[in-house]
Amino acid sequence: MDTGVVSQFKDLGLILVLALAACGSAAGAGVAGMAAVGAWKKNFAQNKSASFLLVALVGAPLTQTIYGNIVMTKMFELASKGQYFWGVGAFAGLAIGFSAYYQGKCAACACDAMGETGKGFGNYLAVLGIIETVALFVMVFTLIILGKFSGA
Repeated sequence: MDTGVVSQFKDLGLILVLALAACGSAAGAGVAGMAAVGAWKKNFAQNKSASFLLVALVGAPLTQTIYGNIVMTKMFELASKGQYFWGVGAFAGLAIGFSAYYQGKCAACACDAMGETGKGFGNYLAVLGIIETVALFVMVFTLIILGKFSGA
């Protein structure tokens, strides 16, 4: 068993990209979920129908966990060749996670507005899509950088 410091932490970048992306997804979905429950509560208290479409808004931040997993998989390929990218994992995961968190905050506002008016679902999705694009850009650009190291 190799006990060197570098080998002990060789998987750090791998797990950081996934964990930080997933933490952002969880926080974003949690914030949006609380807003959806609040919007439904208001609708039920006023004897109005509660839109199930809010579930789509709540789930929007979850895709960033997938992006973190995709980057982690590419990093795993490189780690098996002895290349460790702790900083790449940390900062890519952080950027993807922030995208998920703020997407969730915007989804929370969308849930509130949708619950109040019952209108604007397409507009709200467009805003969430723009925020999602940040995570997609980070994933793609990170994969491009990592591809340069693998000789692809």
